[in-house]
Amino acid sequence: MSKLRILYVASEVDPFLSTTQVADFVRKLPAAMQEKGMEIRILVPRFGLINERKNRLHEVVRLSGFTVPVGDDDKPVTIKVASLPAAKLQVYFIDNEDYFQRKTVFTDKEDNFYSDNDERAIFFCKGSLETVKKLGWSPDIVHCNDWMTALVPLYLKTTYKNDPMFKDAKVVFSVYNSAFSHKFDVDGLYEKVKLMDIEDNMLDSLQTADYAGFIKIGAEYADIVITSEEEVTEKFNAIFDELPDKKIEFVPEENIDSYYNLYTDLASA
Repeated sequence: MSKLRILYVASEVDPFLSTTQVADFVRKLPAAMQEKGMEIRILVPRFGLINERKNRLHEVVRLSGFTVPVGDDDKPVTIKVASLPAAKLQVYFIDNEDYFQRKTVFTDKEDNFYSDNDERAIFFCKGSLETVKKLGWSPDIVHCNDWMTALVPLYLKTTYKNDPMFKDAKVVFSVYNSAFSHKFDVDGLYEKVKLMDIEDNMLDSLQTADYAGFIKIGAEYADIVITSEEEVTEKFNAIFDELPDKKIEFVPEENIDSYYNLYTDLASA
């Protein structure tokens, strides 16, 4: 049996950037899965807080130089790479000068939420999947982490569903306690989100144009939704209740064997 290939898509990973529990989770779980014989890749945004020299990031020219659509604009994508210390794990960083040069993550120095965070998430999700295609690396499992990755399940089940690189991939979506109160412009959001084979009615879960909307659409299109904290499960019960056919699992972060079994069962389903 060939190695199971798992792609982790996340907002951050320790030690490059660590502002939430996502960073620690995406540092430990992929390394543990690699130790169990799985083949791993990690994709994160190259936020401006990440020190490229200290962390030895370097541009991968053969992967860079393409664009992805965000609304009416085509945004250039630059791909950088580094290795997780002591793990021999490749981390790919999705970069764009307009979106990721700021020295803060989702809020400015006065703690104001960036109004284009929706565009930044859309760019990251679209850029991530195109990067995987350029890598020529076909994942069996795509594990998306947090709201910023919530559109990846949508794209995999619509635009990319017949793509040879992704057609057999199963999608896991992990939900964290990272809510924000900002509400985006719904009409603009729909237009920016769209790709080939996506109609307005496929975006109904996003109609609230807020954090809950991103969580709901990620959950809707994923094969399985995971929470690792009881309080997160309770917090999103209302959303999960609207998706009665969706498989929701509570799996504590430290339960490595449960994740291993989940991946192997999902890949063989």
